[in-house]
Amino acid sequence: MHSETRQGERTLRGRIEVVCGSMFSGKTEELIRRLRRAQFAHQTVEIFKPAIDTRYSEEDVVSHDHNTIRSTPIESSDSILLLSSEIDVVGIDEAQFLDMGLPRVCNELAGRGVRVIVAGLDMDFRGEPFGPMPQLCAIADDVTKVHAICVRCGALAYVSHRKVAGERRVMLGETQEYEPLCRECYKTVNS
Repeated sequence: MHSETRQGERTLRGRIEVVCGSMFSGKTEELIRRLRRAQFAHQTVEIFKPAIDTRYSEEDVVSHDHNTIRSTPIESSDSILLLSSEIDVVGIDEAQFLDMGLPRVCNELAGRGVRVIVAGLDMDFRGEPFGPMPQLCAIADDVTKVHAICVRCGALAYVSHRKVAGERRVMLGETQEYEPLCRECYKTVNS
């Protein structure tokens, strides 16, 4: 995003945009759409994802619909600062898997004039806030909550229900392991 000073010079205005919701809600699709628009506008773009996310590709960000965009896998949020100099737009996918330093990193980037677009699950399979996402939503200039459709009743989904046994908070999976459920169906399944 650009603005003009009184002298007509163009300056970047940093901002943080968060796209959140349950699994299968289109978070990564929306992230890719925004990043592609920035690339079309000749802005320099860098995309990051947690190295742990190897479901479709070790390097690319890939949506459930198999749309892809090249990314850089990272182990920690501080790597983003090291790898994003001279960048107009930074995209971050699966932010819930990154460390709690991510909000600080995003604030620093926005302070430098970078547009930061973050996508991630806002809640885990238990319906609890997930990783740095609550803090990111709090500091964001814009939050977009996207919704999947409940596979049981067709209402807007509330949470990603885990269909397989396990208490580990992080378990990578797809439709065999997770399903989007509305609040009522989630309550029924877990009662």
